[in-house]
Amino acid sequence: MATGRRAETMAETRDKLLGAARRAFATQGYAAASMDDLTASVGLTRGALYHNFGDKKGLLWAVIAQIDDEMAERLRRVRERAPNTWQGLLDDGTAYIEMAVEPEIQRIMLLDGPAVLGDPSKWPGENACLQITMRTIRSLIDEGVVHALDVEAAGRLLNGAALSAALWVATSDDPSAVRDKAVTAFRRLASGLLGDQV
Repeated sequence: MATGRRAETMAETRDKLLGAARRAFATQGYAAASMDDLTASVGLTRGALYHNFGDKKGLLWAVIAQIDDEMAERLRRVRERAPNTWQGLLDDGTAYIEMAVEPEIQRIMLLDGPAVLGDPSKWPGENACLQITMRTIRSLIDEGVVHALDVEAAGRLLNGAALSAALWVATSDDPSAVRDKAVTAFRRLASGLLGDQV
């Protein structure tokens, strides 16, 4: 019984820290977010932060993983709503680019995350997205919708285009205008994968 309560308390502490960090990183930015203020805001100490996440960078990784999971779920629903696999692939990439105008995603995932943690194409979440894209492309090739080509190459190029577009949107002076241009170009580029008979 005591072990179960202890695990529950640890999970609550972790959730409190994650929530506080997410708010602080989204509103103040990673560099400006004070770990003392962050922990105090939820009645915890820096020791709790270090115990659960190691350091500030570890906390950022955890926040990014949480947001990434939420984004992946949103994209899954987008794909499932599409009338067919091809439209699902296009809509997935489009939705990913469009998320770049959302303040929290823009700040944490596309500005501070890459600046602190390095190339987002190497992050675990991006690799999971790549696997989904490659499976989708394989299905589309099997169905004759997409040209027969190297699945990994096509997946990496398509995901890279969406990621690059999202980063462009996030760093631009007018994210909404850039988003519209990026989505149009992404969809046109992706259509180059279509087979001749489609």
